[in-house]
Amino acid sequence: MIPSGPIEIVRLAAPPRLTWRVPGSKSITNRALVLAALADGESELTGVLESDDTRHMRVALEALGIGIETKAETTIVVSGGRARLRVPDGPIFIGNSGTSVRFLAALAAFVPGPVTLVGDDAMARRPIADLIDGLRQLGVRVDCETGCPPLTVHGGHLPGGVVRMRGDRSSQYFSALMLAAGAADADVEIQVEGRLVSRPYVEITRRMVADFGGHLDAGPASFIVHATGGYRSRWYAIEPDASSASYPFALAAATGGSIAVPGLGPSALQGDYAFTRVLEQMGASIHTRANETRVDGAGRDVSLRAVDVDMHDISDTVMTLAAIAPLASGPTRIRNIANIRIKETDRLAALATELGKLGQDVTEGPDFLEIRPRPLRPALVHCYADHRIAMSFAVLGLATGGVSIDDPACVAKTYPTFWDDVRACYASIGQSAPW
Repeated sequence: MIPSGPIEIVRLAAPPRLTWRVPGSKSITNRALVLAALADGESELTGVLESDDTRHMRVALEALGIGIETKAETTIVVSGGRARLRVPDGPIFIGNSGTSVRFLAALAAFVPGPVTLVGDDAMARRPIADLIDGLRQLGVRVDCETGCPPLTVHGGHLPGGVVRMRGDRSSQYFSALMLAAGAADADVEIQVEGRLVSRPYVEITRRMVADFGGHLDAGPASFIVHATGGYRSRWYAIEPDASSASYPFALAAATGGSIAVPGLGPSALQGDYAFTRVLEQMGASIHTRANETRVDGAGRDVSLRAVDVDMHDISDTVMTLAAIAPLASGPTRIRNIANIRIKETDRLAALATELGKLGQDVTEGPDFLEIRPRPLRPALVHCYADHRIAMSFAVLGLATGGVSIDDPACVAKTYPTFWDDVRACYASIGQSAPW
């Protein structure tokens, strides 16, 4: 159950020691839905995340003619294939789901007619011009007046060819084209201009394209997706969300506790699993098995070590690190993260503002954040409708108290059961949740 806000986060009375089951990966769920939609036949997906973002993707695919049936709580069956795609009855609403609008914009190239994608007010400020330009380079007609949604794709087929896009804005533009290109008329070469941000997410896409029968060659500055006529339906298991796992992992490090997350091990698909290495630099101990990771903090009264870290490739965990940086022994510097300015909100600016309200000395640069710990001052954290801000600062509140969250409901975007898991954390030490 999601509590109504604002809520106060009370300090844990003792270090938590528990197993924390994180729900399925949003990134993998939405990629699997698209691949299964383009694959002929029935695909069974297990471990599926049920959240606002994945619901928007599912509803959109159903509006485009794809059959989706719930088989069990986290298992669905997708009846896919390009022949099933049809023009929707009207505009498709995708809320503020970035993966949905980007992946669907590319998939819509195969729909025999116009597809309009429209989001909420926040989505209307999220850039998508680079992907639109990429689709146009491949011969797809796209109408978009502002460079942000809404947009209309006039589909039918996706010709092959060469497309060049800037790499420093969003890896999802590249993933969108890679997911669709396996069903294109001819090979698609995607050239990267500059350094590709969040490359591990593109690696997720590459591996999943191969899992569904596609053929993709990856080089340092380009990707070639070979036309294979489509994808193959299959059974596919979705691993827990590594970005969401950063919260229990950080909580263990910040409190001196011990928290295990089952289903995530060293062979995880998701690049954000590397956040465990950042926590290790800060003094936590990381214990891994094939299908589980446990983080042990150094001790309740032991300060975290300060770090200077490039988080370009794991930018969805920047907020988790920033939120526990006030507990470090010195300044924490997070570098090469300009791309988080075009997420659900300008996350760099939001972090600087909210940490400042909590009494921290913060320098915000164009692509970096430096946090110099100061005594914490109680404050109400504004979430900017951003799920990761709510969950990250909840970790700080659990470790120290003095933190209130103004919009706890925003976690529904990717982790609707987050507050239930926080309650379970309180219960594990015999403490009642304050809401």
